Amino acid sequence: MTLTKADLTDFIYNRLDFPKHKSAHLVETLLEIIKETLENGEDVLISGFGKLCVKEKKERRGRNPQTGEDMTLRLRRVVTFRCSGVLRDRINEKE
Repeated sequence: MTLTKADLTDFIYNRLDFPKHKSAHLVETLLEIIKETLENGEDVLISGFGKLCVKEKKERRGRNPQTGEDMTLRLRRVVTFRCSGVLRDRINEKE
């Protein structure tokens, strides 16, 4: 099952008894804060959950899989996630 923004909104609405529109606004605001922080090249650390990091990927040689043509993949930034030890332990308890 995939957790969606609508699921998060419903969870806040049901658990915290917030009005639906405020729950949706809360989720949107939180995600916007995370996006802006990552856009600025800063990491996002959520204790007990994990760390979202922006990594620089160097320019490198690649190949177009459809044509087989050699090409250069440009320099880019990617977001990676490192799970916290607390979350990792909780996930592994269920096995």
